[in-house]
Amino acid sequence: MQPLPEFNLSPLGDSALVLAFAPRIDPDLNQRVHAIAASLRAALGSDRVECVPAYHTLTVHFDPMQDDFASLAAVIAGLLDGHADAPLSMRQISVPVCYDPRLAPDLAAVAEHAGLSTEAVVALHSTADYRVYFLGFKPGFAYLGGLPEALHMPRRASPRLNVPAGAVGIGGAQTGIYPSPSPGGWQLIGRTPLALFDVRKSPPSLLQAGDRLKIDIITFAEFIALGGVP
Repeated sequence: MQPLPEFNLSPLGDSALVLAFAPRIDPDLNQRVHAIAASLRAALGSDRVECVPAYHTLTVHFDPMQDDFASLAAVIAGLLDGHADAPLSMRQISVPVCYDPRLAPDLAAVAEHAGLSTEAVVALHSTADYRVYFLGFKPGFAYLGGLPEALHMPRRASPRLNVPAGAVGIGGAQTGIYPSPSPGGWQLIGRTPLALFDVRKSPPSLLQAGDRLKIDIITFAEFIALGGVP
């Protein structure tokens, strides 16, 4: 078993606590966070605690009439001690993405920044193995780790006021997909016709923290045929 990284447990109000490891984006650390969340749900029941994993933290919401910080902290400390490397089943999700210039207004800028052709950018971006580290910013927005280092690029100096749903963007060392129209400052290099968030479904978000994601390249015609709106 690998040595356990240093961690801190702290209260978040009277009905939540935060388990925090050293702040970094690391797949092995994130795997551990998800494994701890799964073990905690198994130990106490998902109706008793709500676990919200992120890059290097796990927020646990609880009913203060039933549990308290001290009791839950003791449970988590025991899980860390005994199940630090617990295996975790992860879903594999395929997402169709069109990189046609009509749907990728920043593709050329990313290529210039990387010193690559647009074709090379598409090849690198579409063949990477991505991991959903956590959901945030807005409902259904998945922060994806695994972006090739050659494609790391700062966000736009001036955010757009309206980014369309399904837009695939790059922001720093991450890539992500906008689940609904919103302002946004990421570099847009493609778009998916999939609906990533639908309140009529359970769960409403197609992507969940801990999922692995692969991209399937589609043409502009296929994007339209799948219901995409240019």
